[in-house]
Amino acid sequence: MAVPLFHVDAFASAPFTGNPAAVCLLDEPVDAEWMQSVAAEMNLSETAFVRPLDGGFELRWFTPSAEAELCGHATLASAHVLWESGLLDTAAVAHFRTRFRGMLRAERGTSEAIELDFPSDPPEPSALPDGMVEALGAAPRNTARARVGSFVEVATEDEVRALQPDLRRLAHLESVVVTSTAAGPSHDFVSRYFAPRYGIDEDPVTGSTHCALAPYWAERLGREALVGYQASARGGLVAVRLRDDRVILGGRAVTVARGQLAI
Repeated sequence: MAVPLFHVDAFASAPFTGNPAAVCLLDEPVDAEWMQSVAAEMNLSETAFVRPLDGGFELRWFTPSAEAELCGHATLASAHVLWESGLLDTAAVAHFRTRFRGMLRAERGTSEAIELDFPSDPPEPSALPDGMVEALGAAPRNTARARVGSFVEVATEDEVRALQPDLRRLAHLESVVVTSTAAGPSHDFVSRYFAPRYGIDEDPVTGSTHCALAPYWAERLGREALVGYQASARGGLVAVRLRDDRVILGGRAVTVARGQLAI
């Protein structure tokens, strides 16, 4: 079979920025082993598989080494592809049925942005796993844990940007978010996300971590609408807004390549 395949930069306003994702459009069920093989071949932080269902679409995400429970940038990329390819009317809301997080929604916001409606993931105070501080080379100001993994606040944006963790040691620990308040006016907080255990040394821009970052910084900064900057080499802005027990994530997407899997 030939499967339509798209390469999309998500949380990006220009090509070659933000976080790249592959999006495969399926018209019939396929097994998880095949999806995992495709994701390993794509070798991006996430590959999304989208299949039409009554009232929406099935959506699954795979890293190069494992199926993911939640992925923001590949969901944003998937919605972008559905609208761009004409499979979904541009005024329609994209409804995605997922294995682990139920129904997710995506809709067009203002200024060509896409808004994702995701479950909130408030971090709870917690000690870090043994060896985490040494592997990060960080001086924690506050530590917690969320569904996305360990959560570390440091004192300054410069500390976040300067981190050079020992990825080999981190590969034996859980994923970790490192964050601080922002130094300048263009964004409210910064973060980086390391997940070598799942084949992702550092994720460029991560929607799911912002489900934890949004409630964390909203409480500390006293505002429910914020802008985060993920300070990876590619970098990207993520607008966040709290809505009850949900987080609205906002960003743009750019298609870089279109083709098909010849299998």
